[in-house]
Amino acid sequence: MTRQKQDPLRPLAEEERDVLVQIARAHSEPASHVARAKSLLAVADGKTYIKAAQAAGRRSGKAVSQLVSRFNQEGLTAIEPQHGGGPPSIYGVAELERILAEARRTPDREQDGTATWSLTTLQRALRCAPDGLPQVSTYTIWLTLHKVGWSWQQDRTWCDTGKVKRKRKAGIAEVVDLDATPKKI
Repeated sequence: MTRQKQDPLRPLAEEERDVLVQIARAHSEPASHVARAKSLLAVADGKTYIKAAQAAGRRSGKAVSQLVSRFNQEGLTAIEPQHGGGPPSIYGVAELERILAEARRTPDREQDGTATWSLTTLQRALRCAPDGLPQVSTYTIWLTLHKVGWSWQQDRTWCDTGKVKRKRKAGIAEVVDLDATPKKI
């Protein structure tokens, strides 16, 4: 005899079912999204949580139960995975933009003590600034710079890949890709 479900799946709207079917059939979606969509569709078709998990190639009926509960509260956003553990993210978009703004700034030899930015000098500048980030690590700075496509060059400088110099009839022009940040983040 099975127990009664504490939080049964609410009836799906037609649009929700269409989106779930589309995700479940998609080859371009992440495997986790496909498995969650298949599980939700199986529960909507009247299968038990264990059978729904097996239909999605998973084992845990409890995970399907938690997914159904989350789907009832959040809707289709429940297909996206949540934070996977570890400490919560400290820095949001504003803080990451602050790191990038500091990296784009040309360092002052007297104030910053360097002619080119390294991770350590960027960290020192960000920690000392009045509007800076007092706990920022070099790893966070490195990760932020790599997310937007910057790389450490052999001449010991960071290169912004969103800018390029092109030869024109009037001379050399610097072309800036305005969509560089939205493409990378």
